[in-house]
Amino acid sequence: MTMTSSKPYLIKAHYQWIVDNDCTPYLAVDAYSKGVSVPQQYVNKDGQIVLNISPSAVVGLDMDLEAISFSARFGGVPISIYVPAYAVLGIYAKENGRGMMFDLEKPPEPPKPGGELRSVSTNKPKPTAQGAKPSLKIIK
Repeated sequence: MTMTSSKPYLIKAHYQWIVDNDCTPYLAVDAYSKGVSVPQQYVNKDGQIVLNISPSAVVGLDMDLEAISFSARFGGVPISIYVPAYAVLGIYAKENGRGMMFDLEKPPEPPKPGGELRSVSTNKPKPTAQGAKPSLKIIK
């Protein structure tokens, strides 16, 4: 069974932990990953940018399973930031460096055309034989 990446969950958990401890959360990002939208003039020579994502530094912070997005000011100019979760290299507290670093991931592959379709449940009960009782099966 294929599972989704745990990275978005870990990013959100570390963000909350850092903020709860009155520290400043910094997000390290691979600025050259596909889909990243950050001000390029602040990207270092290694292609990375570190973003202050504290509640006082950003507006409209949204962390979901796909990406992190918000608006922030750079040189007094408001800029919309979009960082896919796979482009996050780490999240840590400015004050003490505690947090978590991640391996660089490749963007997820788009679904193939004509691929397997998921069935949609209509929540209708399946018909049973006349007089048959429902039963449970123990699975170990």
